[in-house]
Amino acid sequence: MPRPTNDGASSSPDPTLSGGDNGPASTESASRSARGTSGSSGGESRAAADTADPGRRPSDSRGRNVAARKKQYVIAPRQPDGLQAMSFQPLQFSALEQALRSSNDIEVVDTVGPKSVLGALADGMGGSQGVLVARMTEQKAAVLHQQGQGRLLVEHDQHLNLMDPALRQPAMVTGVMPAGGGPVLNAVISVTGKDGAPQAEAEVSLFGSLLPASGVTDANGQVTLSLYGETPESVRGLYVKPKADYWSFYQRDPDISTDEPNVVVLRALSDWPSLAGFPRQRAYGWGQKAMRLDQLPGNYRGQGIKIAIIDSGAATTHANLVGIKAGFDVLNKKTNPDGWDQDTLGHGSHCAGVIAAADIASGIRGFAPDAEVHACKLFPGGQISQLIDALEYCIDKQIDVVNLSLGGAEVSEALEQQIVRAKRAGIACIVAAGNSGDAVQYPASSPNVLAVAAVGKLDEFPADSYHAQTLDQNVDAYGYFTAKFSCFGPQVAVCAPGVAITSCVPPNNFAAWDGTSMATPHVTGLAALTLAHHPDFQTPQYKARGAERVERLFQIIRASARRVSLGDQSRIGFGLPDVLVAVGLQNAVNQQPAQAVAPQQAGAMAPMMASPQLGASLGGAIGGNIGGLMGGGAVYDPLGLDVARAAQIAAYGTQWPQLHVGRFPLPQPYNPIMW
Repeated sequence: MPRPTNDGASSSPDPTLSGGDNGPASTESASRSARGTSGSSGGESRAAADTADPGRRPSDSRGRNVAARKKQYVIAPRQPDGLQAMSFQPLQFSALEQALRSSNDIEVVDTVGPKSVLGALADGMGGSQGVLVARMTEQKAAVLHQQGQGRLLVEHDQHLNLMDPALRQPAMVTGVMPAGGGPVLNAVISVTGKDGAPQAEAEVSLFGSLLPASGVTDANGQVTLSLYGETPESVRGLYVKPKADYWSFYQRDPDISTDEPNVVVLRALSDWPSLAGFPRQRAYGWGQKAMRLDQLPGNYRGQGIKIAIIDSGAATTHANLVGIKAGFDVLNKKTNPDGWDQDTLGHGSHCAGVIAAADIASGIRGFAPDAEVHACKLFPGGQISQLIDALEYCIDKQIDVVNLSLGGAEVSEALEQQIVRAKRAGIACIVAAGNSGDAVQYPASSPNVLAVAAVGKLDEFPADSYHAQTLDQNVDAYGYFTAKFSCFGPQVAVCAPGVAITSCVPPNNFAAWDGTSMATPHVTGLAALTLAHHPDFQTPQYKARGAERVERLFQIIRASARRVSLGDQSRIGFGLPDVLVAVGLQNAVNQQPAQAVAPQQAGAMAPMMASPQLGASLGGAIGGNIGGLMGGGAVYDPLGLDVARAAQIAAYGTQWPQLHVGRFPLPQPYNPIMW
């Protein structure tokens, strides 16, 4: 990622972006023109190409040799925050755009910026200019970066991923293909449901010790899978994921026949005790009940709050989602911007159901059924530039809460600038931590969002379902456990139910899925209820849109949480948020409501808590040296994210554990160091 220079220069020349530069991209452009000259024979053209591009090798047959293609980049002036101290002047967007468009080896494919005067002024800064999306070679991108001298962002427009956990292969499975033939195992898998009905479009995977085999069942519920280099005795696992309405299936070391179909009989979702009568009878998901949504008074429905779900769209064919009336198809904004109601993946519909499913007699009930939901379609194939565009839509529409069950491989400074803009405009971004079982992914790792990890609960799914494979050893006395796939790290603010979550899928069905993608909507729905009903947000200070309002919302959500599972702070943050506490209906016994903290104070406190000196000093104040116990260095302490809560602990001292009595059950002795 490009970083600002620190030479202290009072001014820097604008990048020389015209087509007359002498960068490598211009050479390539010239050679391309030479290859296209008329009158040359095919052999002469290939010879010219080989001369102009030494990296290309001659081909002995018809066709084209594989080489690196032009890549798509996000290009934007670096925002002045933090640069003015170094006497930099921000680049003018109009001049940058003109220069890029005049370059004959750069193709500008899109411009993303404020969609109205309201959007331009929404963050209170009035300086937003947008980003450019362009295709060019890596060499040209490097030249632009260098010429920008720290004032220009040039980033690869990376593709984003939905936060669904990848299918985990059994231990010792390798990616080796057997050489010289060897045995081939052909197995027919037949998937049926209730009363023997064939289940079409079910995903089926068979694992041996080498490469796995996967396929999708046909209309008869059957699929034939071939494992190379395997025998029936070496098969390690069989996985079946139905399209809808049934529990998944996983069998370790299955007894596979090669002579007749292998039948897998799936369990209907409604066969599970907690979902009896579902979907004909309305039900709360186990996660919603764990967060006490079922105990919330009926008039708490998220009225007046706008929620955006940036995902794969929302299927309004679903009876629980017919109330969604607005959205934006970012992928097809030039041809069909209203295509947001077509959800080919089902992922966005699943998130929308948890957040705001209509409160009708059937299906599920969402957290905030009366909120105004906007579905922004970003998948399949969403990229950083399109996420920036979706957030621009949110700024323009004055959205209050955004659900981001997505992530990328790398940090994007261009996206971070947009997230900051959104926060200043009063938009709270709730983001999935990730499903790689590793460090928190971006943008969940951003300090300007609320990152959500996933937990599960025993007895909320069949033992032979794939959900059982998410279980880890961090199980508390009440059955809560940290999901094995969930990312972890100091950025995790809270955890939420993310295993065996039942919600809506197209066209009018239901499915139980796992992922921090499923945990995040629980917190997004709770955030909407908090904004709509907590007394703080009826006061002038926090009713006004801005970063202070967002920061206060995050504080209240963290303060409402209780610890679940035996996982450490990096896996659960403050713990599982509680709806009744978050909306202000309940407080802990003898606990005073958390006092407001200005965003700049809270923001300054968090990085300081990484200091071993300050960690030691605050640790002493609450009766324990946090910095010392954690071995010094950078430590994670959620107290540093909420100054008011830290002050309360300091005030109550050793009586702090008693503050939880009568509020939540404590599945284990309370440990203030691990909270």
